Parts: sequence; structure tokens; C-alpha cells
Amino acid sequence: MAGTQQQGEFRPLEAGDPAEVAGYRLAARLGSGGMGTVYLSYTPGGHPIALKMIRPELSEDPEFRRRFRQEVQAAQRVQGLYTAPVIDYDTEGPRPWLATAYVAGPSLAAAVAEHGPLPLPSVLLLLAGMAEALSVVHGAGIVHRDLKPSNVLLAADGPRVIDFGIARAVDATALTGTGVSVGTPAFMSPEQAAGQPVTPAADVFALGQVAVFAARGRGAWGDGPSHAVLYRIVHEEPDLAGLAAPLAFVARCLAKDPAERPSPAELLALCQEASPTPLRQSGSWLPQAIAAQITQRVSASAALASAPTTAPTAPPPTAPVTRLDAPGTPAPASPAQGSAAPPGHAAPTVVAAQPPGAHAAHAAPTVVAGPGHPPAAPRPAYGPPTPPPSYPPGPAAPQPVHAPPHGPAPQPVWQPPQPVPPSRARVGRGLAIGVGVVLALVWLGGCMSLLANLGSGDSTDGRSDATAAPQPLPDPKPVTYRGVTIPHGYWVRFADSPPKPLTDDSSNARYGESADLYYDDDPSYSADETPVVGSDHERLVLLSNAEKGSLATCRSVTRYTDDVHLSQLSKGSQLCVHTRSGHIALVTYRGAAPKDDPSDYVTVDITVWRNAEQATDQE
Repeated sequence: MAGTQQQGEFRPLEAGDPAEVAGYRLAARLGSGGMGTVYLSYTPGGHPIALKMIRPELSEDPEFRRRFRQEVQAAQRVQGLYTAPVIDYDTEGPRPWLATAYVAGPSLAAAVAEHGPLPLPSVLLLLAGMAEALSVVHGAGIVHRDLKPSNVLLAADGPRVIDFGIARAVDATALTGTGVSVGTPAFMSPEQAAGQPVTPAADVFALGQVAVFAARGRGAWGDGPSHAVLYRIVHEEPDLAGLAAPLAFVARCLAKDPAERPSPAELLALCQEASPTPLRQSGSWLPQAIAAQITQRVSASAALASAPTTAPTAPPPTAPVTRLDAPGTPAPASPAQGSAAPPGHAAPTVVAAQPPGAHAAHAAPTVVAGPGHPPAAPRPAYGPPTPPPSYPPGPAAPQPVHAPPHGPAPQPVWQPPQPVPPSRARVGRGLAIGVGVVLALVWLGGCMSLLANLGSGDSTDGRSDATAAPQPLPDPKPVTYRGVTIPHGYWVRFADSPPKPLTDDSSNARYGESADLYYDDDPSYSADETPVVGSDHERLVLLSNAEKGSLATCRSVTRYTDDVHLSQLSKGSQLCVHTRSGHIALVTYRGAAPKDDPSDYVTVDITVWRNAEQATDQE
């Protein structure tokens, strides 16, 4: 079992993990992601299952709950040989959860990362099994939407496709803009990336990507930041160099046009034609190293099933107790004394990984203390420098060390330095001088600012000169990019050619690096709850219908604002945007994602005049 832990299959439960859910005992963690945490659990009869608990943030969203309920009920109809069927679920409780059959095997992503690409016979059997799984999933009226190597598990008797349809529950929730991504960019179809309607053909495209990954160890559009891969998927052709000749039909799965992709039934026939021998899942379809790993996981799961279910006991009454000593007694030499684990408690294994507080009878104490005594209030280790009780009243200065009354001038005996509080008069004079200096500096700064404003004049919209327009430069040649799509939470830079959507882990796209034009939530939480289009330089102007969009117009208008709400825009609306690096852009709004589309994006045309004015580094 230790080896299994090292391979990342089973991880101990953490503090806050439940001990059981609806009668299912939780034994270990299998993984966690954007939607929640997956646990290894067991039915009352001891059969292993995978139980996924949904994140609290999603649980609190009514729209998510509604969609999750629909998708789980639909997923119950999927009972294929190459899927993990739904065993049980709860969509109405405080924390929704879903239980499926447990697959004792690594994901395709983990297997390729550890053992390298699969041999051709394994890839053909993998594709055939996945195609059969998609036939069953699509037959139940479900589109997977997030088919990727980590959602394909390798069992001893063939692959298993998991998490089918559940991504759709996240599509419509407001949380898609706050850290929960729907779909994986490297395996999205072009239409899914562009926010167009998603059909079963999108899953066939993802299957083609998974096939290339399984056979080569990398995707058809290379590696790198997700936004870069996504851009190549939409605008460039796949790189299939090094793919075995029998897998040439995979190129049809990666067609830009969904209508040109084969159906899952056609894929099954193509896999059979590409194989020199009839495709049969004989139980030895994987390389020996992966097969041995599966056997090890089956044994580890069986060991956990027979493990005791009791949680760790509370510390015994004789555990070290933190005492408050009598006044005047020196403090203990080590503050950590008494925080060490009591002897006899070995490091917990996966089996004994139940968190404190899992059962009511074993509540975790906050401070180690004797039985029946409430925890004592913490006392600071070092108080203010007040004299100890043995000092006589009077001046705060410490008494000098007494020297011997006779003999030559002795060397003074070293004593630890004692704090010498300053006298009240000295503190008062120091304070008065400090306040005077600060007031003088403030007055001088105000005078200089006033003189500067008198010399430069006021800005048109009342802002400070920090946002005043820099001096224009000779007219550069414009460059136009049409149909630029900016997903929610992304931004583009006008220096890029063509501008590509970018994102990172910032709380809002306006704080991205050189976010010349972003599309995100309203950062000021104003009454208008629609998203905004803005620029991190905060020099953006929405032109009126009477103003013609041009470089001259963008240089002349100065009604600068931080951002513009989507409710203020209609098709054809134009905005002038000035960047810190001296570029000026005319942005023409072409529209946003339809209301019935789960994706969220805007489409714009961008005309850029690069280096049209002096650059500025001011924030």
C-alpha cells in the first residue's frame, strides 16, 4: 500500500473531510479539482466506489443545483461497458454528491506521464472503447464537453470514460467567472472555444486530441499556456508528425468543421480497419508496467476495505498540560514543550487517516489540557517593558550595579541591558518636532502641486495629470484585426499580432499584465451588474453616434473612463483605448455570447495605431 501512495492513487483524508456520507464510509482521497473532491468509499457490502463531493461555492448556486440534478438523472441512463455508471447521488442536501463505480486504474494522463506513450495496439483498443462509450453517452442525450486524458481511466478490461455531462452543470452558473473553468482548453473543439453551440461532434474532436496524446505523449497543437494552445486550435492546423500510419484517420476527428468529423460508430469501424487483427479486450491490452500498477491498486483498495473504521482516539488524560506558573517564576525554556505528540502515537497511515472531529464522541480539543478544565486564555510571551514588581517606585531609570566599596577601580560587572524609558518632556519635544516637520512637508508639497497645475492646466474631465493625454507622435500606419473573441476573464494586448486572449490567476482581468482591453466582471460592484469592457490604463472613451471613429477622433476626445458596461454597448459601438506603451486603438463592438450559450465572451474588431503617442509608465 505504501507504493500505491507514492504513485498518488490514495491519499489520507484531511482535516475537514467527512468520515462518511449517507452511510458510505470514506477511506481515502482520490483527487480534487474545480468541481469538488473525489473520495474512495465503500458500499455497506464492501464494494469500492468513487464518491465526488461538490465544492461549497457551487453548492450555494441555485442554477448549478438545477443543472446538476438534470445531468445526474440523465447520467443514470448511461450503462455502457466503457463508462463508470452512477451508483447513488444526492442533489438536494447541503453538499451535493455523486457516487460512481470505482475504477482501479490510473488515468490516461497519469499513465502516459509515468510510462510514456502507448503502443499502437493499445491506442486502437483505447479509441474503440472510448468511441463505444461516446455512443452510449450521446444515446442518452448527453454531450460530455470535457473529454480529456484525466477523464479516461485505464482498467484491466478496457478504458472507462468518466464525468460525462457533469461539466454542463457548471456551464450556466455564475461561478464560471470566479475560478471554475468549464472544459479544458487544450482539448476543446474550435466551436466550443469560440462559444458556439456544442454538439456531440465536439466530443469526437476531443477524442481525436486524446488519441494523439496517447500515441505521442503530447497534443496535436503542442504545449504551452492554455490560451496559446486554444488560439492554435481555432486558427491553425494540427501537427500530426510522428503519428503511426494506421492512425491517419484521427485527422478526420480534428476537422475544424464539426460536420466533417466521423460519428462514434464510424470511428469503431475505422479502428477495426486499422488493426491487423480483430480488436478484442483480452485483459492484456496495456503494457506490463501499467497492468502491474492496476493489480497493485486492486490490492490496496481491498486492504482499505478491511481496515478498522474507528477514528483516532483523543489524547490520554496524562498528556502534557500547559500550566500558568506563579507570578515571578521564569517562563519555560521552550514554548514548544507540551506541543509534541505524546509517545506511543505513531505516524498515521492511510488506514488511520480519519480527521479529528469525524465522530461526535471524539471532538478535537483546541488546546491540550487536563480533563474537565477549559483551555486557558493564551498569555503573550513578552509583555510591554514595564518594571518587574521588585523595582522600587520612583524614576524609571534602572539602579546602577553596586561596585565593591574599596580597592582599585574594578572592572564593571556586565549586566543584561535594561530598557530605559525616555522622560515625558523628551517624548513631548520629539513629538512636537516630528509633527511640525510633517506639516511643513505637506504644505510645501501642496504649493508645488498647485504651481504645477497652474502651469499645465486642468484635464478635460477633471482628472489629475497622471491620466492626461501624452503628446501625439507622427501618424503611424493602422493595423486591423477582425472578429477577435475575448472570453470572460481574459484580455488582449495591442502589441501582439494578432491579439491573443490572455489570462492568469489574478482576481480580475483588469489587473493582468498589460491588459490593454479586458472583458470581466464589474470590479467596483456598481448597481449595473453586467460585465465590463475596460483597459488597465483607465483611458477609454465610448464614442457617441455622431463621432466618427478615427485616429484624429481618438486623440481629441478625452472623456476618459475606466471601463464600459456591456449594457451600454450595442453592435457597432466604438471605443477609443489608449495604452501605457503609446498605442491607440479603435475597438468596434460586434456582440456577445447569446443568452442560451453557456460560454461568456465578446467579439470585437480592433484597429491599432502603434506608437501613436508618447509612452507612459504611470499607474
